[in-house]
Amino acid sequence: MARTSQHVSPTDCSPARLINRHRNTLDQALAAIRTREHWSPYPEDTRAYGPDATADGEASLRALLGRPMDLGQPGRDGTVGPEPHRGGERSPYGIELGISYPHHDPAVLLPAMAAALPAWRDAGPEARAAVCLEILDRINARSPEFAAAAEHTSGHNPVMAFHAGAVHAQDRGLEAVACAYAEQSRLPAAAHWHKPQGPGRSVDIGKRFRVVPRGISLLVAGSVFPAWNGYPGLFASLATGNPVLVKPHPAAVLPLALTVGQAREVLAEAGFDPNLVCLAPEYPGERLAQRLATAPEVRLVDYAGRTAFADWLRENARQARVFTAASAVNSLLVESTHDYRDMLANLAFSVSLYSGQLCTSPQNLLIPRTGIATDEGHKSYDEVVADLGGALDALLGDDRAACDVLGALIGSDVSSRVDLAMSGALGPVGVPSRVVRHPRYPDAVVRTPVVVKLDAGRDADRDTLLAEWLGPVCFAVAVDDAAAAVALVEETTRRCGALSVGLYSVSAEVEAAMEAACLAAGVMLSMNLMGDWYISQSAVYSDLHGTGMNPAGNAVYSDGTFVAERFRTVVVRRYGGAI
Repeated sequence: MARTSQHVSPTDCSPARLINRHRNTLDQALAAIRTREHWSPYPEDTRAYGPDATADGEASLRALLGRPMDLGQPGRDGTVGPEPHRGGERSPYGIELGISYPHHDPAVLLPAMAAALPAWRDAGPEARAAVCLEILDRINARSPEFAAAAEHTSGHNPVMAFHAGAVHAQDRGLEAVACAYAEQSRLPAAAHWHKPQGPGRSVDIGKRFRVVPRGISLLVAGSVFPAWNGYPGLFASLATGNPVLVKPHPAAVLPLALTVGQAREVLAEAGFDPNLVCLAPEYPGERLAQRLATAPEVRLVDYAGRTAFADWLRENARQARVFTAASAVNSLLVESTHDYRDMLANLAFSVSLYSGQLCTSPQNLLIPRTGIATDEGHKSYDEVVADLGGALDALLGDDRAACDVLGALIGSDVSSRVDLAMSGALGPVGVPSRVVRHPRYPDAVVRTPVVVKLDAGRDADRDTLLAEWLGPVCFAVAVDDAAAAVALVEETTRRCGALSVGLYSVSAEVEAAMEAACLAAGVMLSMNLMGDWYISQSAVYSDLHGTGMNPAGNAVYSDGTFVAERFRTVVVRRYGGAI
């Protein structure tokens, strides 16, 4: 049976009804973030959404193509895309989406959003959480449509699109709501304070603890994972009482336009001003993100993308609390293993998934130049690289199977990196990339990973590995020994930022040394992953995505700091004990 939203009719969509309906889900989410056990209310199997879920999602997408999408926001002053010089989205699989969006004057939009804040603030944490869960529930019922939107804006393969573009993004949103509710509930809503003052005398004061949101929250979204990276900040801000203005990436407007439209619908049905959530598409070259981020009304900014703009935001958006998730250079040490073939298969999938365009994809594979110990005997550095090439061939040798793992490259800059690596300009090519022909989309640019051999002892090679190479480019880096590799991991993380470090080793001493380095540099460590769990994966409600301790960013999906910074508490006192 298809997964359908069980939302109540507009006449029954009061906050009280929504609190009753979503109480159990919220309680389970609160339990999950305490225990860190596996749990999710959103099925990740497409069959839960109907026997024709994928086809239904594609049909929903086709119904949107070439049409305007108007969300009914105030301050419209133009149109974004697809007319010449107005922008427009093009699928990395070669389809022109042709969807146009209204452009809005911030001078009108921002005051309208600010006017919506008081009633939303006064609704209280429980009502806000329930409304947020209703939004997520309705989005979940449309997961096939959201997956199709992710596939044709970010170039995800179908499985990645359904997971990262839909259900796992919803999980991240719910996780943020639960964390926000937990932080807002640390203090009681009201208290009676009684203090004896001596014989026959006392002081009685009634107190209310009012959660006060900071103000308008700006989400500056990227093109790679607009929902997965965007939902944490969006729902953390909304659940803590802040209106949210979504500034999508010009290449990936649709997933967030669908999100904002659904949020506005639920807010209106629940009796709140829909301008609590608005969309702000931009004209080509408008630099709208800079203008909005420095507006005095904007008090929170969430950004996922390049380090240079993250630095600009922190330096210039001084009136706002800025949360960033920026570039990362992820390292993995192959020192020894008890299952050589399983390790190779796991590595091959990890460097291939979504064509290495994940922020958690391993880039630098550190291998001792003297080789490694395995259950198949000693393997030299060159043998490890060659055998990784064999594992990649086994995984990606068939074009149709390869397209189930890889993704379309999201821009010419990504394909240019592959071409540069293949030219030998970076170093000897250990495993060449090949062009994959997509069975459905002949214009899609799909490439298998190229593995380049580098030596950590060469200055030029160190310059190469100490930079992010987003896409299907990874480096097999020869190192002197495990100690040198651990030191290089710590240096790379401190200088460049990292979201994930990996280790394959049968040595307790090497494990301890790597753990100490990762604690010092502030990065998550994954050791000896085998089977169907990979270094690039992050388990919602259990793992923390990011640490805020290295240059990869200060945002952590989701910890207390990520949500608690979005509000403050004001105490209202009345003498006499009643308030």
